[in-house]
Amino acid sequence: MSDTLFYEIQVQERLDDHWSAWFDGLILTHGEGNTTLLRGPVAAQAALYGLLDRMRDLGLTLVSVRRIDL
Repeated sequence: MSDTLFYEIQVQERLDDHWSAWFDGLILTHGEGNTTLLRGPVAAQAALYGLLDRMRDLGLTLVSVRRIDL
């Protein structure tokens, strides 16, 4: 059984596509206003916390974190 889950994380800031590699290859799309949606597989719960730590370190404003079913 794989621990990989899919997540959708929204931040208030607008991130350019080059940040995708820094966020473990999550796909970035832009929402209304200056929001960015990061979406894709996350290997394990610890990896999710690592992504959230990176966002915090960059000073990004977290809007939502949602596990999604594909």
